[in-house]
Amino acid sequence: MPTAAKLVAALWFALLAWFAAELVIPYLPEGTQVGLFSYITGVIGLLTGWVFLGRRAGDTMAAALSYGFSASVILTFWAIFYFSFEMMIHRSLDKHYRGPTQALMSMVDMMRDNGLLMLKWDIVIVLVAGGFFGGWITEKAARKWS
Repeated sequence: MPTAAKLVAALWFALLAWFAAELVIPYLPEGTQVGLFSYITGVIGLLTGWVFLGRRAGDTMAAALSYGFSASVILTFWAIFYFSFEMMIHRSLDKHYRGPTQALMSMVDMMRDNGLLMLKWDIVIVLVAGGFFGGWITEKAARKWS
């Protein structure tokens, strides 16, 4: 059921994910085609805010801050998973792998590499601070409009 808290969480995390993706782009290897990278990441953020954080609003403020941080971690995981899976599919279509096991093992390696790529101080600060703020603003919305 739609609530104000779900809407606020979805909008905030969509914005946070889009901004974090824009911060990642300069760190990508030279010549990387970004395409809809920021927008897809924004959709992942929107879904994370709506499904995970918005559903948990209405608890204590300490819980809201921890849920916001958890939402940032979940957002980061699913974004890394999605783009690693997409890269694996493209490589599979180019017959880069001998079988599905090698493809999945390669995807795990790509997830590790993409995760390490995101461990830059500006990206981490934005995701952590944005997660705490998202939890706080979602809890405020839940208290005001519930």
